[in-house]
Amino acid sequence: MLTKETQIAVEKGEMLPLMEEFYTIQGEGAYTGTAAYFIRIGGCDVGCHWCDVKESWNAELHPPTSTDVIVNNAKKYADTVVVTGGEPLTWNMESLTAKLKAQNLRVHIETSGAYPVSGNWDWFCLSPKKNKLPVQEAYDIASELKVIVYNKHDFIFAEEQAAKVNSKAVLFLQPEWSKREEITPMIVDYVMKNPKWRVSLQTHKYLNIP
Repeated sequence: MLTKETQIAVEKGEMLPLMEEFYTIQGEGAYTGTAAYFIRIGGCDVGCHWCDVKESWNAELHPPTSTDVIVNNAKKYADTVVVTGGEPLTWNMESLTAKLKAQNLRVHIETSGAYPVSGNWDWFCLSPKKNKLPVQEAYDIASELKVIVYNKHDFIFAEEQAAKVNSKAVLFLQPEWSKREEITPMIVDYVMKNPKWRVSLQTHKYLNIP
């Protein structure tokens, strides 16, 4: 059981259920190949069956950690910080992003967009899921749209989502890892026929890094 003081701090976003944090090379999307410090926040009820971090879903397994501690760790390593999950927008991101920016760090998020947007982001990676669609503001501010392709029907979903994002969003199709051998050739063919899209691969898994 959390103390009342801790519960209040979590509600304000001054403490967050930190699952893990690590410095690595970003593997997906527009910033593939660049160094970044990842902050993985616990808690998610979107429930993607192919999620590769299902251990992040239960926020109660990840102790509330002060945003001051998180920021002090992050600033030692990188110029760019990626906040991911879980679903980070389950929580109030105002405190964390304000403190990261106060350290002159570039702040990115990877999110399903299923919850109201909080925080101040330099790059907003929207990865929508069919079972809990994004809120309108997420479409409006998305810097990139990254759609995970598990089967051929996901191309239809991708086009539906592309029609909703702002005109500046960069569009990516990414094969679901367990189906990559089947799906990647389909994505390559699709992007060649529909060049508004780009291919995203989970290059960190090929590199065998976090």
